[in-house]
This record gives sequence, C-alpha cells and structure tokens, in this order.
Amino acid sequence: MKLKDIRKIEGKIILLSGLHIGAGETEMHIGGIDSPVVKHPHTLEPYIPGSSIKGKVRSLVEMESGLMIYTEGEVLDLKHLERFRNDMDKKNRCEAILKVFGAGAADREDIDNEIGSTRVSFADCFLSREWKKKADDKRWLLTEEKSENSINRITGTAQNPRFIERVPAGAEFDFLVTLKVFDGDDDALFDNVLLRGLKLLELDALGGSGSRGYGRIRFEFNDSSIKNRFESLNPF
Repeated sequence: MKLKDIRKIEGKIILLSGLHIGAGETEMHIGGIDSPVVKHPHTLEPYIPGSSIKGKVRSLVEMESGLMIYTEGEVLDLKHLERFRNDMDKKNRCEAILKVFGAGAADREDIDNEIGSTRVSFADCFLSREWKKKADDKRWLLTEEKSENSINRITGTAQNPRFIERVPAGAEFDFLVTLKVFDGDDDALFDNVLLRGLKLLELDALGGSGSRGYGRIRFEFNDSSIKNRFESLNPF
C-alpha cells in the first residue's frame, strides 16, 4: 500500500451542554465529587480524549450502518467481514468502517491484505487558547458540580444524591482528526464514513449521561468546503 495523502479536519468543538467524560477515579472522598472529569495531569485542565470521540463516532457509524444486529453488540471485525462474503452491500459497508477505524490484530496478514492500516487518527482536544484566555479574564471556573438524585415514585422525595463534575456549556476545545489516503481509497471513506460519523455525533451526544442532556456539541470547521459538505449532510 502506498500512502498518497493525509487529509486533515481542524476546527473547534463547542459545548452546547455540560460534558462529562469520567476520569475513572476509584477513591471516594466524603463530601467530594462522586464522578470527576478527566483532566491533564500537569495543568489539571479538562480535555476531551481522542479515544472518546473515536469510540463514540465508530459506535454511531456501526449503528447507522445496520450491521450491529449481525455482530450481537461486538465491535465490527474481520470475522464479521468474512460472514458478509456473499452479501456485497454488507461487505462493502463493513469494509469501509474497518478501513477507517481499524480492525483487531488477531491476523495481521489478513488485515494488511484486505483492510490495510487504520486510516483515522483523533487527537486529544484541549481547551482553545482564545476561550481559555476569555475564561481567565472573566474568572470562569473550568468545571462545574452538578447534583443529581432519583425521585421515589410513591413519596415524591429525592434519594441517592450524587455530585457529577462537568465541563460547562460554552467551553471550546481545539479539534483535529486526520485520515490517511492510500492507493485505491476513494472519497467515500472521507464523506460517507468520517464526516457522516461526525454528523451523527453532533446529532447525538458525547461522553456520559447523554440521555439526561449532557454532552451536546457543535463542530466548527476551519475549512469552508468541509463546513459546507458537513452542513449539507443528512445521514437519514
């Protein structure tokens, strides 16, 4: 395989609602936050891991492809591609997703022959310099504590209180994703898989508790042609 190009999508992620991507902390602190957000270990500023974006985008693309029913909830892999040998439509959809997001390394030779290297790479997203300066000037907090509880359906009283840390609505993060282009690749991988996946993410939610209003985002792209193509996309 010969690498022909590396296409970049740059811009910003703007939070429309509070975002919670958990840090996975196991310690419980009395009177503290039950679920903190992930932060850079040096600056202690919140950021969005590229792995979180990639995982959610891939999940949505696989869900929208209609192939998830055949995988029983597993991530698409080469074994599923083999299963679709006699159905070209499903095979082509599966192959495109595996080319962009990658396949397991159980059989490297098969991956190299049929799929090749993973095309996409999502960078970690850090607070934009402009927004960070604005937050510093206005003395805004970089995170907020949101209290949550459940309501007893009979008594109507609150129970099980907990405190969730979120990055507040309005925060802006620098965004970068790249897509390798090899001989034989076409624009469908860029438009119908990657851009389509980002559109699905904007329609859905990033991080935890999306069903409760968390994680609504908006993309702003630096390239006007990508912006126009993205805005004209209608996955459904």
